[in-house]
Amino acid sequence: MLDVGKWPIFALCSQEELKLIRQACVFGSAGNEVLYATENDEVFVLGTNCSGCLGTGDIQNTIEPRRLDTLCGKKIACLSYGSGPHVVVATAEGEVYTWGHNAYSQLGNGTTNHGLIPCQVSTNLVNKKVIEVACGSHHSMVLTSDGEVYAWGYNNSGQVGSGSTANQPIPRRVTGCLQNKIAVSISCGQMCSMAVVENGEVYVWGYNGNGQLGLGNSGNQPTPCRIAALQGIRVQRVACGYAHTLVLTDEGRLYAWGANSYGQLGTGNKSNQPYPIPIIVDKDRVIEIAACHSAHTSAAKTQGGHVYMWGQCRGQSVILPHLTHFACTDDVFACFATPAVTWRLLSVEPDDHLTVAQSLKKEFDNPDTADLKFLVDGKYIHVHKVLLKIRCEHFRSILSNADDEIIEMSEFSYQVYRAFLEYLYTDSISLPPEDAIGLLDLATFYRENRLKKLCQQTIKQGICEENAIALLSAAVKYEAEDLEEFCFRFCINHLTVVTQTTGFAEMDHDLLKNFISKASRVGAFKN
Repeated sequence: MLDVGKWPIFALCSQEELKLIRQACVFGSAGNEVLYATENDEVFVLGTNCSGCLGTGDIQNTIEPRRLDTLCGKKIACLSYGSGPHVVVATAEGEVYTWGHNAYSQLGNGTTNHGLIPCQVSTNLVNKKVIEVACGSHHSMVLTSDGEVYAWGYNNSGQVGSGSTANQPIPRRVTGCLQNKIAVSISCGQMCSMAVVENGEVYVWGYNGNGQLGLGNSGNQPTPCRIAALQGIRVQRVACGYAHTLVLTDEGRLYAWGANSYGQLGTGNKSNQPYPIPIIVDKDRVIEIAACHSAHTSAAKTQGGHVYMWGQCRGQSVILPHLTHFACTDDVFACFATPAVTWRLLSVEPDDHLTVAQSLKKEFDNPDTADLKFLVDGKYIHVHKVLLKIRCEHFRSILSNADDEIIEMSEFSYQVYRAFLEYLYTDSISLPPEDAIGLLDLATFYRENRLKKLCQQTIKQGICEENAIALLSAAVKYEAEDLEEFCFRFCINHLTVVTQTTGFAEMDHDLLKNFISKASRVGAFKN
């Protein structure tokens, strides 16, 4: 479980109060402001209250939690903060609330008066559901459920994307190159803004003095511009630091660019980079990246659960990704970032209560409560008939009138069949990609479409040059068209290495023929 006590500010809370916390955000110039929500959706704040950033209606500091009535019961979905600081919150219903520092109209209410209590921002956002928020030093940005991006506030370097450098007092839709694009993710550096769109392209605008826009130069950009250097790379997420940028691709690769005076790019040196360059974190796939506009720190988490950090770490410049003992990237910012802030809204799961899903997961393969055993490869798997009948049409039919206590299974391996039965209890799978092929076969045979999608996702996450052809063959065999296209695109992007593998040499003749034909059509063999 995430331990909020790693952030020093939480030392002001009692153990009883800490147990009730379900969401939290630590911010401020010294990590000295905090907002948290409890299991009852009550919202509390404490800290120095700089510029009224706690939203209590005054500018008095407090070392005891104060209730923020305006937001109680609202269910906070996401939160971001600026350097003033100002705070932007989106609720589960998509409403936006802002408060705090407002000298540059970063609250979006049309004034430059500091906001002492949370107020809803509705101008140009009526009937819009906001699903993500991001703040730079003194500007704000939101993403709506229909993929539109709105920005407002400080605009001295074009970070609002309006085409001018005049401050923007109310939310304005960011258009230009984004006009007909559907954005899926946003992030802000100190004075720059970025958006990832549906097809994996990255658009950037604002301050570029350190090359943080990745355009190959250091000129500011007043309107969105696509990063051409990422052509052919499908980005899933972007994370902005103070003046550096990280992106994560759909293949689990990491790219970085921008300021590097603390080694925050992870290149092994301290030279700024105006173009995206690949960063080697681990042989494993990266599944999460972390950066924050108030810090020069970077962090990443791999599929195997390893957490790395680099950049400014407690006064040291760590110029290459360093393996930590942490379980999550949040801990990096609690223990090593300056200031000790949170890079995102923390979610804290209760640890003293088992949900229905957790209880079912616990009972899988439990011989004490099971009433049915599968015998696979000489090993038993203990399950519950009623759950199998509820969860799977196949079992509903074969177990309806059966009194068997043991069923022998020879069509599938023990590992594959156990993963299938465990999926019925947990709704998730945990298999290496090669074994997921066998599970994909089973899912196709039993017509379990959701399991089929999960298998395809696992295979995508585990693809590499050595197994790409085997995975492509499996995708074709099981008519998984989306997976087939993904594997084909991976093979094309890594064609030189893939064509030298054993899998390619032993490729089925018809599949090879179709592969070469399709590859030639997309220009893979052009000089």
